[in-house]
Amino acid sequence: PPFSILDEVEAALDEANSKRFSRILSELSKNTQFIIISHNRETMRQASLLYGVTMGEDGISKLLSVRLDQVGQGGKIVE
Repeated sequence: PPFSILDEVEAALDEANSKRFSRILSELSKNTQFIIISHNRETMRQASLLYGVTMGEDGISKLLSVRLDQVGQGGKIVE
């Protein structure tokens, strides 16, 4: 398929299996685009683009997006 949506499919995996899962997704992403809903650090580490939702003190949700190639030393966003 041109794209696939996965929602927390790796939630029950330990760290070693999360790494294996991420490598499999990396290989499959050459032919298919994956949209993954996840809280797993290893899965997010393999992503090229992250979207997130945060809530400020005013109680309003805000959508964030970060391209991982924009993250520099110390986690700062580089323009």
